Amino acid sequence: MSSIILLFLCLFLGFIFKKTQIFPKETVVVLNKFVIYISIPAMALYYLPKIEMSPKLLFPVGVAWLGFLISFLLFSSLGKWLGWSKSLTGCMILMSGLANTSFVGIPVIEALYGKEGLETLVLVDLPGTFIMLSTAGVTVAAMYSRGSTSLKQITRRILRFPPFMAFSFGVLLILLQLEVPEVVDSVFEKLSMTISPLALVSVGYQLNLERRSKHWGFLIMGLSYQLILWPLIIFILYKSVFNQSGVNINVCVLEAGMAPMITAAIVSTAYGLKPKLSNMMVSIGIPASFLTLGIWYVILSI
Repeated sequence: MSSIILLFLCLFLGFIFKKTQIFPKETVVVLNKFVIYISIPAMALYYLPKIEMSPKLLFPVGVAWLGFLISFLLFSSLGKWLGWSKSLTGCMILMSGLANTSFVGIPVIEALYGKEGLETLVLVDLPGTFIMLSTAGVTVAAMYSRGSTSLKQITRRILRFPPFMAFSFGVLLILLQLEVPEVVDSVFEKLSMTISPLALVSVGYQLNLERRSKHWGFLIMGLSYQLILWPLIIFILYKSVFNQSGVNINVCVLEAGMAPMITAAIVSTAYGLKPKLSNMMVSIGIPASFLTLGIWYVILSI
């Protein structure tokens, strides 16, 4: 419950800071830079070395990979067919294809399934969502951003993306079976805890829900995929096609139906991919997801 309260409190604080002009206009840029350069790499270096490689990773990890792949195929095709701009297409792919599997996911899954559910959540989040953001997510952002999109420049942006650098180092630690010193590990843990509040304040600061906004149609389209179609695909594929069941599969379905990823909105904003739409999808998607997740939980309990 405290995580959910913190979620809405930080969104509200960001909104108030903007309205009262207590913070300077550059606040969003500073917050986003800190999250990308400090908080996310710290989270990668804290959690990744603790992951144990095993076949059980496949189903949870597959949630993020399938979701992003389908999002890319769906919205890139729609973008070409309907003549969308590059920035709009990139925004739709990124924001619809990456779910908030950690900050929104943790309090929800913990409340519904306890520690057993959290064990599956970590697998969905780190080897799945986090890796997708650091690799495919950054690739899409670079491809659809303004300016040159040559393979060389895209590769350079990925390799220089701080979370990807941290991810690569974390994987190296796993392969070499090296342990991070306890003192350093504790530092990484504390820095990683800054992600959610700073990211949410940033989103709240940029929140501007215009009733006549031209983005509403795209927002509804993106959230329909995120909250309804994606979890439906995982539900049918895992339960009917692969004949799987249990808490871990239920968590996979719910994780697929989480609201859009806050960090994806930060990356989208950093690359100029419709920042207003990106933040609207997070701000509206989070409360909307509580309703749809409740429905999915009832379906899974039948």
